[in-house]
Amino acid sequence: MERNIKVIFDYLLAIILLIFLFPLILILVILSTFSTNKFGIFSQIRVGKGSKLFKIYKIRSMVVQKGDVITAENDPRITKFGHFIRATKLDEFPQLFNILKGEMSFIGPRPDVPGYADLLKGDDRIILSVKPGVTGPATLFYKNEEQLLAFQENKNTYNDKIIWPNKVKINIDYLKSWSLKKDLIILVKTII
Repeated sequence: MERNIKVIFDYLLAIILLIFLFPLILILVILSTFSTNKFGIFSQIRVGKGSKLFKIYKIRSMVVQKGDVITAENDPRITKFGHFIRATKLDEFPQLFNILKGEMSFIGPRPDVPGYADLLKGDDRIILSVKPGVTGPATLFYKNEEQLLAFQENKNTYNDKIIWPNKVKINIDYLKSWSLKKDLIILVKTII
């Protein structure tokens, strides 16, 4: 029953937010287009529920999107405007459309690029049993992930050996003790 309420909550909140935020999203897309010299919406393949691949939408924050998928705060590809929208998480607003398409939820494990969640084995695959989220417990824990990675000599190794395994553990703990109340707490903490 709670899972059904979560689905209804996701759709209703996404519709309400889009009604109010659509003008802001348009402004962000226009500013991003000028900032990056490319269309201001960026899409990327991510791994969703049941390992199904989908396109996630974001406001474009980098001049060149190709290259390393691990992004640190000091990445030279990020524009000045890109730093602002990444720091304020405004770049995530287009994911409201992913929620309406049924590919994402407001709360859940963040969807990763292929090569991470889709390669999980055994009980760790529980992460793929739910829709990925715009935010979640691991997102809150690593809210300063880009700053943390900026200080690492090898950010890919640090991500793969330290951050990624810890995110898996945090997300498994979240899923094993999931409740609608916990989701609402995570949502409030994200907004604050």
